[in-house]
Amino acid sequence: METIVPDTSIIIDGKLTELAEKGRLKDTTIIISEAVLNELEAQANRGKEVGYAGIDEVQELHDIAENQGFTVEYVGDRPSLDEIEMAGEGRVDAMIRDLAEEHEAVLYTADYVQYKVAKAKGLEVKYFEKEHDVQFAIQDYFEDDIMSVHLKQDMPPMAKRGKPGEMEYVELSDDVLSKQDMQRLSKEAFEKAQSADNGLVEMNEEGATVVQIGNLRIAMSNPPFSESREITAVRPTISVGIDDYNLSDKLKTRLTEKAEGILIAGAPGHGKSTFAQALAEFYEDEGKVVKTMEHPRDLQVGSGITQYSKLEEEFANTGDFLLLVRPDYTVYDEVRKTDDFEVFADMRLAGVGMLGVVHASEALDAVQRMIGRVEMGVIPQIVDTVVFIENAEVAKVYKLQLTVKVPEGMTEADLARPVVEVLDFETDTPEYEIYTYGEETVVIPVSGASSEDRMSPMEKFAAQQIEYELKDYVNNPQVEITGPDSIILYVPENKVGQIIGHQGKQIDKIEERTGLNIEVREIGERSSGATDSSSTGTPKGEERINYHFEDQGGNVVVMFDNQHAGEDANFYEGSDFLFTATIGKNGQVKMSKDTDMAGHLLGAHTSGDLRVYV
Repeated sequence: METIVPDTSIIIDGKLTELAEKGRLKDTTIIISEAVLNELEAQANRGKEVGYAGIDEVQELHDIAENQGFTVEYVGDRPSLDEIEMAGEGRVDAMIRDLAEEHEAVLYTADYVQYKVAKAKGLEVKYFEKEHDVQFAIQDYFEDDIMSVHLKQDMPPMAKRGKPGEMEYVELSDDVLSKQDMQRLSKEAFEKAQSADNGLVEMNEEGATVVQIGNLRIAMSNPPFSESREITAVRPTISVGIDDYNLSDKLKTRLTEKAEGILIAGAPGHGKSTFAQALAEFYEDEGKVVKTMEHPRDLQVGSGITQYSKLEEEFANTGDFLLLVRPDYTVYDEVRKTDDFEVFADMRLAGVGMLGVVHASEALDAVQRMIGRVEMGVIPQIVDTVVFIENAEVAKVYKLQLTVKVPEGMTEADLARPVVEVLDFETDTPEYEIYTYGEETVVIPVSGASSEDRMSPMEKFAAQQIEYELKDYVNNPQVEITGPDSIILYVPENKVGQIIGHQGKQIDKIEERTGLNIEVREIGERSSGATDSSSTGTPKGEERINYHFEDQGGNVVVMFDNQHAGEDANFYEGSDFLFTATIGKNGQVKMSKDTDMAGHLLGAHTSGDLRVYV
């Protein structure tokens, strides 16, 4: 009777059940190390497909053991948590070799390193090379016009059918997928990715596994990451070259001679990656050295383009490596997080041509995603061209350039500053300007931009800058343009005086900073069409009330009838607004003499100009 000790790799591969079903394990004792079981259990508890696949294999061995004439035993000590965590460093493999040596058993493995070490130690070992003809049923769902397949437990199989921009979500059959169906499909895909020459396990984390098999990218999720098992398989439906996009000669020239920092933007499913692939191969055909940075790696590019993933779980490390390789162009697929933009910028500023793929619903969104992540003034050095893809076509192209000018909407020469201009590439018409104002970076549409869903440049500038200036006073002020450099500002009634300030000093400061002439009115006047109020701050529609003034040592107290308790009182010196205060329950407003407001209050009362309105 032969005794076999299988390691983790051979169990995950399903080789033992295959041998058993062919009758090759009769009169055999299979000794499974507790270390193997605990490693599989730990991986399954983390939601890893490899753990589930191994546990399913052990269960299947049990089910067929009696009928096929072999026995299954469990031997050995349970490994500690630290030993399980060190499995990747060979600790569990060493425990399995020790068990095989102790029982004078044949070690079965599909791990070449394990095989070589066992041979070196003089153990009897049988190595099973991974087979390349593993079948997986997911591929059977793909018909000619299907781009992606979506499988979920307790649901019928679904798919997206059609070409980018013209897809429909359809049901492939009435059969509902069971938990067992999903486990089988996941196991098959995982084993295929491990065994095939064109297969690769991109990710195997808690509850999430991503594999690449040929041109299929398969993402598998299960609890605890998702509430039930789900599989999404995606493939490119078409392979196109740059000539298929009917680009203008002007754009082809720019892509060939000028553009070195390119963002390829668009909504999901509209063909961003397909264009990136075409552009990458275009550059390779032009004699350029092209690499990619992807996680997972699913761009369908020629064999001359090396595809890199994360190095030690960080794209920053990949970028450092590529700076040594010095490619002419690097395709950075899925630039989304701040870290991605920083790596993209670092490589571009180091002289590498960069093509970044960015999710965006509008062309400008791709540029705006750079704001706050990199310094505004270097944006054109990082990104000089934005290509927006919609329905698998180039729908919009922007070019970016840096200049020093007075931004549109400003009139004072001393307001000149660095401005990033976003221009329509084909017409050279400026559509947006990006610049800093105070501590903020603003994006303003200019005369060449589409009038859809935007105000005039002046209005846009005024609204954003006034909102910034008044952020401590009022939210969402309303702006009406009355001239090339003048506006009416509408704010709540009780905020008019605050914004104007004592003797108009506050509004003077705002006008000086913005270069605008500003008239302040109450919001109610805009809806009613009233125009009899001006920036003098004279109260309109308010009731003037009587008061009694007292000097109480360190405080000044203004007393009113109790009927006004809880109301907001607006204090004026003549027609100049001073402040607003809420009348207390006892009909009083009290403040310390140490405050500026108390000084203004005393002065107005002494001069006889103090007036109070509610």
